[in-house]
Amino acid sequence: ASRPRPADAMVETAEIEISQSGIVGEKRAGQKRQVSILAREAWETAAAEAGAPELPWTTRRANLLVEGVDLADTIGRRLRIGDVVLEVTAETDPCHLMDRAREGLLRALTPDWRGGASCRVVTPGVARVDDAVCFED
Repeated sequence: ASRPRPADAMVETAEIEISQSGIVGEKRAGQKRQVSILAREAWETAAAEAGAPELPWTTRRANLLVEGVDLADTIGRRLRIGDVVLEVTAETDPCHLMDRAREGLLRALTPDWRGGASCRVVTPGVARVDDAVCFED
């Protein structure tokens, strides 16, 4: 998902182009957080804990939703999504906007990297729904 301007709603797509500076067409491309990733399992846990399992993952405002990988404590690791390679640079701290969506969501996203990870682009390309996702070790 992406958004042209920070205040815009997230728009889901079946594929997204990722350049060396981040998500193509997204205003924050090139900044410190080039791509943000959210793990489906962590999101579902946090949303359920906040009493809002129906909230879409785009509420978190992350670019990519992945499943089957644990993002906790992965700084420096490289994540391959199809042909795209991203390096985890930091835990993405959830912001106050999460509690606007659902009271308690900010607190539920705080432990265990449930808010996701920030990444820099190592190998640009196109990430697609159903691409294989794994850490390179």
